[in-house]
Formats: sequence, C-alpha cells, structure tokens
Amino acid sequence: MNPILLDPNQPPDRFYRGGSQIARFRRRGSSSDYIPEDWVASTTTVHGHSTLGLTRLPNGSLLVDEIKQHATAWLGAEHVQHFGTDTHLLVKLLDAGQRLPVHAHPDRSFARRHLDVAHGKAEAWYVLSGGDIHLGLRRNVTHDELVALVEAQHVEQLLALLHRVTVEAGQTVYVPPGVLHAIGEGVLVVEVQEPTDLSILLEWRDFAIDGEDIGDLGLGFETALRAVETRCRSDGEIAALINTVQETGDSLVSAADEYFRLERLTVDGEEDCDAGFAVLIVTDGECLISPHRSEALLAAAGQTLVMPHACGQFTLRGNATVLAARPPRHP
Repeated sequence: MNPILLDPNQPPDRFYRGGSQIARFRRRGSSSDYIPEDWVASTTTVHGHSTLGLTRLPNGSLLVDEIKQHATAWLGAEHVQHFGTDTHLLVKLLDAGQRLPVHAHPDRSFARRHLDVAHGKAEAWYVLSGGDIHLGLRRNVTHDELVALVEAQHVEQLLALLHRVTVEAGQTVYVPPGVLHAIGEGVLVVEVQEPTDLSILLEWRDFAIDGEDIGDLGLGFETALRAVETRCRSDGEIAALINTVQETGDSLVSAADEYFRLERLTVDGEEDCDAGFAVLIVTDGECLISPHRSEALLAAAGQTLVMPHACGQFTLRGNATVLAARPPRHP
C-alpha cells in the first residue's frame, strides 16, 4: 500500500460562511462562500446524512469501505484489536469566514446514553491563521440560565459569558467535550476531533440554520444543554488548554491524548516517523514522503494525504512543515 494524496472534500451549503482561506491554502479556486470545512481522510458523515462527508479515494472507492475491507493493512493489528475498524479520528480544515455560533459538543458518556453513538466530540485546533476565539465560561451559570438565554437568543449575553482569547499561527487549542466555544472570524485551523458531527447550538440568530429545530440533536434543549459545562474556568485553566508548538513533536496538551494525537514535524533535511495510520497535512514547503515498504511520494504545501499502517515507518526528506494526525495510543 502507498500513501494517497487526497482531493478537497468540502460538504456544500454549510450554515456559516468560509472557504476562501482553504482555497488559498490548497492553491485552488473557491466555488462557494459556504464551504468552510474540508473533511480530510474522513470516515464520518455529516449529521443526518448517509454519505455526505465521507472521503472518496482517487480510485473511486470510499475510504471507510476500504478500511472495513482491509482493516489490518490500514490501521494495524493492535489498533484493530483494541478499536476495531473505527479510526477514532476526524481531521478538518476549517475557515471561519464569519464568527461561528456559540456551541458545545457532548462527551462520550452523554453520546452513548442519549444518542446511542460511541463517540462524543473532543476537538483540538492547530492555528494556521490567527485571531480571536471564545472558550470556556468566565463565571458559573445554572442550567436554567442557559436554557433561558438560548430560548431568547440573547447572543451578546452568551458571548459575554465566555473568555475571549487571541491565538496566533502555530499555537494549538484543546477543547474538551462540553466546553462552550466559538471560533472568531478570519481564523483558519486544522481541526482534529473524535469522529462525529454532534453539535449543540446555543446561538443561531444570524446564521442560515434553524437552530431551534436541529440545534438540540433531536433531544430538546432541556436535555441537550445537560451536556454543556456550566462551571467557570479560570484564566489559568483556559491558558492550560493552549500550547505554543515547538519545532518538532507532540503539539497538543496532554489532556487530549486519550482522544487523538497531533504531531508537528519540522523537516530540515530528514525526519523519521513511526508506522501507523496517519493523516498528513503539509502546511509549508515541500518534501518527499518515503515509506520503508512502499513507493515515495512528493508533497507540497496545501496538500493532504492519508498514510496506511502497511506503509511502515516513513521518512520525510526536504524542507517542510507537516502535521501528522493520529488516533489515540492503544490502552
């Protein structure tokens, strides 16, 4: 098996603007103002859809089907033993052409209990273009207070409840399940997350979506908002979720380790990488990706790839910055 270059996979007609920064990053034209996400090596569908969001490989097959048919080759025997054919990973490019709505995602326990799915949605961002984000509560709130704010769509009051933080290119942000957040306009990130599309919307007033109908995951807001963290997070606790990435190595805070991994690889000559299923995004420069068991592939800034486990260890040669997203380590 060989590493595979991937075409953009941008679900159309999303409810918030964006896409132009992804087009520039990928060195391609943009066809719409409402394609703000590129789902990279995705085995996950858009919520409520049967195939939308799934990555189709150059040979025409769906990645999810290939993994199910050849799980050990794609994921490795140990991964399959512990996790089955579940990649435990979804990677996106996300371009906030407008500030995203205030929202949160359920944790695994809530998702299993109320939605009968295996994953919640922890997520993390590697910042490519900086700006402001809103993250975590500045004071304690009650469940009833949240319900009232959502029903009345008091957006300004919702935003005022959250810490506002300026992030820069090269930083990472870990967003635990349940924590309220919103990415600010102009921010471009690589998002690594659990493989679901589960969002609880607290805001929809100025967006092209009927949040009152679908923002509660079909549970009713009285129940859905039980998944939202209502305790204050101090300035120090918010700072502890943010990491300034060094030259090469793990880029996320350790709290993210149980969900996924994200390495930044700064290639200046050669960089050796462990075998294993990985999603690669070249953010700068150009390098030759040389698996020990298969053919080499040249990749340049803006390109994305999926690396099967069967390729074995691989070496990056050249001058480039590469992000490597991987599933969590086996328990």
